[in-house]
Amino acid sequence: MTKNNNFSCNDAKKENAIKNNQISRHVSVAIIGAGTAGQNAFRQAQKTTENIVIINDGFWTTTCATVGCMPSKLLIAAAERAHDAKNSAEFGVSGDINIDGKQVMKRVQKLRDDFTSGVQRQVSSWDDDKKIDGRAKINQDGLIEVNGELIKADKIIIATGSLPFVPKAWAENLKDKLLTSDSVFELSDLPKSLAAIGAGAIGLELAQAFSQLGVAVTLFNRTQTVGGLGDDKINDHAIDCLSKDVVMKLGCDIKDVGIHDDAAFIRYNDSDGKAQDWQGELVLVATGRRNNIKALGIENLGVELDDKERPKNLNINTGQIDDLDVYVIGDANAHLPLLHVASDEGFSAGSEVCPNNLGAYIRPPAIPMSIIFTTPQIANVGQSLQDIKDNNTNFVIGRVDFAKQGRSRIMDVNCGLLHIYACKETDRILGASMVAPDAEYLAHILAIAITNQLSVKQLLDAPFYHPTILEGLRTALRDIQSQMQIPHQVEGSEDTGF
Repeated sequence: MTKNNNFSCNDAKKENAIKNNQISRHVSVAIIGAGTAGQNAFRQAQKTTENIVIINDGFWTTTCATVGCMPSKLLIAAAERAHDAKNSAEFGVSGDINIDGKQVMKRVQKLRDDFTSGVQRQVSSWDDDKKIDGRAKINQDGLIEVNGELIKADKIIIATGSLPFVPKAWAENLKDKLLTSDSVFELSDLPKSLAAIGAGAIGLELAQAFSQLGVAVTLFNRTQTVGGLGDDKINDHAIDCLSKDVVMKLGCDIKDVGIHDDAAFIRYNDSDGKAQDWQGELVLVATGRRNNIKALGIENLGVELDDKERPKNLNINTGQIDDLDVYVIGDANAHLPLLHVASDEGFSAGSEVCPNNLGAYIRPPAIPMSIIFTTPQIANVGQSLQDIKDNNTNFVIGRVDFAKQGRSRIMDVNCGLLHIYACKETDRILGASMVAPDAEYLAHILAIAITNQLSVKQLLDAPFYHPTILEGLRTALRDIQSQMQIPHQVEGSEDTGF
């Protein structure tokens, strides 16, 4: 609970009120957390419920705008400029390349602040009496304690987000040599060397971006996989493509981290079990983010958590827990910690708490889709290959290797592989996995196809403009048709794009 340093008589009265369970406010809806999910829930619920309050501890923007999607893409944009400039000699374009690290980070921070200021302006437009800046805690009676107030809420929406996970010993040993996704964008200049631990979305994106900007980067990961890829061939191809920019130490076991002679070090066993050492300027720990709802006292609302601190009995449409008047949404429920999912869950929860659900509109859960903005990009859509196998589905895999794809070769971005999984009995797309140029667009097209249950034939009936990278999608779809032996015209299984 947050306390003012100048503890006044009024503060003492508030503390006594809490001790005596004297309720200072009774609201229809209380929202705890003001990130993407919480803000969407507030906007939606406020349409029908005036007696509402939103409580937030920390910045009143969003993880995406402040420390996530937007600043990382700003860094990636600079990295792509540098990469293209340094690798254009084959095109007949060459010259001296100078990377000004201070200017790189200055632009990242300036535009990041522009994005967050837009969010802050929107929050500032809300009524002051509906906003509380402070750390909430739920007491044993299910009441919300915050800033010396005691609030009773008929319905509670919890959207407290997540925080970077760093093993305690690592944080203690690395001290100011430690970076996380919450602190990395505050750098005033580019480091000379960097270790990135973790080959998920954050680790891959930042490791490659810093490397392309001239930083000596080594990426460590406990397993031999990158980007959460479950298709072995796509995973192997991704490693081959990304290894051109980043030194990768996969399948390694980190034994110790720390500081020696003002340099960060990592001691680890490589994939062969041989002891190795790394030494450099900074260590970025990108081992995932964890929700922080346990410290909130959520068990006092009747909510049970599993061994990974995820709420049990979660309605993935609305975030409601069982039949309780409690909703856990966004990163707080650790279901799918993605912005578009948090946004939809916030909208649905805000609708669900409408009086008598009047006017409620619950958005159906989106199909799984993830995109990692490396070069080439990594994307997964729909069911994974393992899910399909576990369901004993009769399926085929449509493939395209972008090495020979026309527009990809023209652009010199032809390192990539796409697998599309299709049901052999229904001619429907089940899912896809890829490391590919323009994967963000390929993934969206396939997500629309899966959402609307389009057949392979219907997708092929649509035009594919020439020459585009998206023609590679047609190659994979034709490969599916040829394997299904469907009596449609098949013009060949390989599309070179010309």
